[in-house]
Amino acid sequence: MNYDTYASNAVELAIDLANVDRDVDAWPVDFLRAHDEWFSPGSAREFSPEESQAAGEIADLVRAVALAQTQPEVLDRLNALLSRARPEPYATDHDGELHLHYTPDEAPVLDQMTTTVAMGLSQVVTQHGWQRLGVCSAEGCEDVYVDTSRNASRRYCSNTCASRSTVAAYRARQKT
Repeated sequence: MNYDTYASNAVELAIDLANVDRDVDAWPVDFLRAHDEWFSPGSAREFSPEESQAAGEIADLVRAVALAQTQPEVLDRLNALLSRARPEPYATDHDGELHLHYTPDEAPVLDQMTTTVAMGLSQVVTQHGWQRLGVCSAEGCEDVYVDTSRNASRRYCSNTCASRSTVAAYRARQKT
């Protein structure tokens, strides 16, 4: 799976948003600060309380797409996410490589985030298949991931979860 494009990197923003710990009051500020490179210079790096709620809803929609079990479910959920996007794409080479930006520089940061997340996620789903999205199979982990393996066999969000599950299975076999 070719996963080295601007659109593919945009899906990483979507995954990070879906996996953010929203139980922490400062999550919106922390999220925006951690993903500063995605937002236009001069954009306010804060959400109003209403925008924080909307950002949480976008995170829920990304998670809903990953949890979908059928293509019709994926399409319904992905289209709900896309309906929140406000794309105004333009081509740029500001960093030396020709690529698309999905929103104008003057767009509010919530619109920049929502549109980038929706466009990145939709491109991965339509170009590589909805089965490439998943939720970690490790006990106690519910992180969303994109499967970048050649044979679409990934089951865990990280090597840490995969190793922890392997060790737990080994120990369970040893007990019997």
